[in-house]
Amino acid sequence: MKLTITPEAQEWFKRELELAEGQGIKFYGKVYGKTQVHDGFSVGMAVDSPESPLIEENVNGMMFFVEESDEWFFKGYNLVVDYDRELDEPKYDFNQVLE
Repeated sequence: MKLTITPEAQEWFKRELELAEGQGIKFYGKVYGKTQVHDGFSVGMAVDSPESPLIEENVNGMMFFVEESDEWFFKGYNLVVDYDRELDEPKYDFNQVLE
């Protein structure tokens, strides 16, 4: 799995969220909603501290991560976190991992 945060998304997170030392933005699978690859589940996002990260990306001093316990949701996909200007919020794109 690869986690990519676009510069536009990173600016949104920087503008909207306050992070304390050791905290980052966690992405996870949550019940309800829909993604391009999941029915009944959507991407959740929270300010948290990593415990057992599956993947961690640091972008301009901000940490973004997915925990091992959420591998089921992201397995076989790369996640691109982008910014939706119209909705003024992050948007999530899943790209299948090619092996």
